[in-house]
Amino acid sequence: MIEITYLGHSAVFFKTDAVRLVVDPFLEGNPQAALSPSTLDVDVIVVTHGHSDHIGDTVPIAKRTGALVIAPFELAHYLEKKGCRVHPMHIGGRREFGWGKIKLTAALHGSAVIEENGQIVYTGNPCGVILTLEGKNLYHAGDTGLTYEMELIGRMHPIDVAFLPIGDNYTMGPADAAEAVRLLNPRCVVPIHYNTWEVIEQNPESFSNQVTGNTRVEILKPGGKLTI
Repeated sequence: MIEITYLGHSAVFFKTDAVRLVVDPFLEGNPQAALSPSTLDVDVIVVTHGHSDHIGDTVPIAKRTGALVIAPFELAHYLEKKGCRVHPMHIGGRREFGWGKIKLTAALHGSAVIEENGQIVYTGNPCGVILTLEGKNLYHAGDTGLTYEMELIGRMHPIDVAFLPIGDNYTMGPADAAEAVRLLNPRCVVPIHYNTWEVIEQNPESFSNQVTGNTRVEILKPGGKLTI
């Protein structure tokens, strides 16, 4: 059994008997956040790219819990210098861990850290991630535009649950995300990366109404749970 909790924005927490894993733990400063970073206990953190609303609280959580941080190579190197224990990967790469498998996928976006002094630090390519836990494939797209590569992802890795951004402006909007669902053909889809700020304000029902086929749409409020 996998217990999934949507923490707000793009942060998603996964819990099995073997692992507690979070993707993109942006909590502090997130008006949607379902909990404080000081209360999130995890074994693994996956970061899809270097923007602040995705790195989020990775460093303090990793230092407090000792969690392994998995990220694209350049971003992993950056986080290692911040004191995190890391495992670098890259797009197309797959790795089996004792608790499951991870594969990084392409995402159409940017990836850089803007430090307090204004310096821009290059953090490699952005990514999505396929988590294989308890025999289920869970696809977190990260921040991305619509791409035909999603058809390959769905064909090669039948998706049980997909987490897709719908906020528009920086990522796919509802119409493009609905087309992504058609390409991926997941059993279930959860919209993410919307309503955190006005610029990405969306009605998730608009997305749901555009999804066709047999895919079930689960609209989760921050703190909402899904069990598979």
